[in-house]
Amino acid sequence: MKYTLSVLVENHPGVLSKVSGLFSRRAFNIDSLAVGVTEDPTISRMTIVADGDEYIIEQLEKQLNKVIPVIKVRTYTEGDYISRELSLIKVNSPTNKRLDIMKIAELMDAKIVDVSVNTMTLQFADTLERFETLCDLLKPYGIREIVRTGTVAIEKDSVLSRK
Repeated sequence: MKYTLSVLVENHPGVLSKVSGLFSRRAFNIDSLAVGVTEDPTISRMTIVADGDEYIIEQLEKQLNKVIPVIKVRTYTEGDYISRELSLIKVNSPTNKRLDIMKIAELMDAKIVDVSVNTMTLQFADTLERFETLCDLLKPYGIREIVRTGTVAIEKDSVLSRK
């Protein structure tokens, strides 16, 4: 099962290396990792998506809490958070197929950010499931390249008010 962890860390050089090293030392794969400064410039938030069972995730949480620059670790529960991933998708687009690709982009709320003689590049920010749907729709046209950020997630306010 996939788990999404939110890790607040001190915004210092080497912190990412310490946290990712903890995963690699335990031969644990990270599916997605996104890091950015929070509203407080001295704190960064890491959003980590990893595959495992409850026991493994619990052990990772405990180990992360022992790393000095880590401030807080939280594992999000399905349905209690909102997540998105940004992707850029370059698709073959012969002149006679451009309208079809534009309709798919409009249907999926993707933005066309570049058009060349032979390709179109779409920008898409949504869930992993919708990303996969968009890719399935674009495959017949020939996907040339995909670039993706890691998943970012934020807890829903309704969850925070229950605590």
